[in-house]
Amino acid sequence: MAIDAVIFDWGGTLTRWHDIDFHAESLALAQAVVDHSDTEAARSRLHAAGDVIWGRSRDHQQSSTVADLFTEAGLAHDPELLRHYYEFWEPHTSTDPAVGPLWEALRADGLKVGVLSNTIWPRAFHEQVFERDGVRHLIDGDVYSSEIPWTKPSPLAFQAAMDAVGVTDPSRCVYVGDRLFDDIWGAHNAGLRAIHIPHSAIPTSQVGHTEGEPDAVAHDLAEVHRIVSGW
Repeated sequence: MAIDAVIFDWGGTLTRWHDIDFHAESLALAQAVVDHSDTEAARSRLHAAGDVIWGRSRDHQQSSTVADLFTEAGLAHDPELLRHYYEFWEPHTSTDPAVGPLWEALRADGLKVGVLSNTIWPRAFHEQVFERDGVRHLIDGDVYSSEIPWTKPSPLAFQAAMDAVGVTDPSRCVYVGDRLFDDIWGAHNAGLRAIHIPHSAIPTSQVGHTEGEPDAVAHDLAEVHRIVSGW
């Protein structure tokens, strides 16, 4: 059966996996707190709130935003001061150099290219990353969980990504991701084929209840074109 579209996860797939200092991340978030004199207390509450909202994603496929993180922590924040948070993440957002050539090859074969990411960040942040790295023009449709009610592995999230790239038959779609629960099991549960990128060290708290068995494994993103071409 022919393939109509290849849809990609973002973090750990289109970007190479990075270990993150979550203490430093929470400190960067705390810089946006309004009228809070105890930075360490704010950091601790934001870190705990992060565990809660990502737990909701894992267990209930419920999406969240950065604003929801502060709400869960019980802290008011100034969105303008979130620049410290995004500056913290910027070094970890580099698009894998294989992405551009891969997407060009897939599109040359007549396939749609999409992105579906579990994220609390706004669309604008992701678009800026793709624009900075010169690949945004190669995306036919992208969906970020921060702008829909669901996260992967909900079939509704995968359906939203298919809608975004303009395809209707999940059996003619491939999803590429680094997580065996969210990405591989989720894609299969939604009727898509799945390719695993196996290089990420998924935090134990983010591992779901099931590990899917991929249709193929790509040890380098460049291998995805060969795998898909074989289908």
